[in-house]
Amino acid sequence: MRCRIASPADAPRLAEIYAPYVANTAVTFATVPLTPEDFLHKMESLYPFLVCEENGQVLGYAYAAAFRAKEAYRWDVELSIYVDEAVHRRGVGSRLMRCLLGLLRAQGYKSAYSCITLPNEPSLCLHHSFGFTQVGLFENAGYKLGKWRSVSWMRLPLGDFDGEPAEPLPVSQLDKNQIMHILER
Repeated sequence: MRCRIASPADAPRLAEIYAPYVANTAVTFATVPLTPEDFLHKMESLYPFLVCEENGQVLGYAYAAAFRAKEAYRWDVELSIYVDEAVHRRGVGSRLMRCLLGLLRAQGYKSAYSCITLPNEPSLCLHHSFGFTQVGLFENAGYKLGKWRSVSWMRLPLGDFDGEPAEPLPVSQLDKNQIMHILER
């Protein structure tokens, strides 16, 4: 199993992994599946977009996105991780999380946030295992699949908060050897 930067050729598989979460779960509040073109757009951002694969088969993906649009939030990111349902509990999510957090730290981001629909014990456990703590609970935040759903907001500090921070680097500006080292851990 290895992580790598997602490529445009991965887009159809990413849409395939995500679709059951939209149709059958409240894990995402989306009600319309993303298309391969939507995934291509997500890959074009400043943030890392990773896949985890084994024997050439993409098993899951993870990416970071802007936490909020206002400029003072530019050191904060929101994470998303999705794993093919057929390979749950094989360490794919942990592998993706480790690689994603490593890249975000190297880029200079200061805080990572995740929004988790409740109940979702596997996701909560994954986040806790990496040191995330709950910073908020939004009760009855969304209505999906015939029920009101609450969400837990979790946060992980990625760096220090002393002095004026350097601007976060786009992943494309990281040294290729540094990227490879982070993804091979």
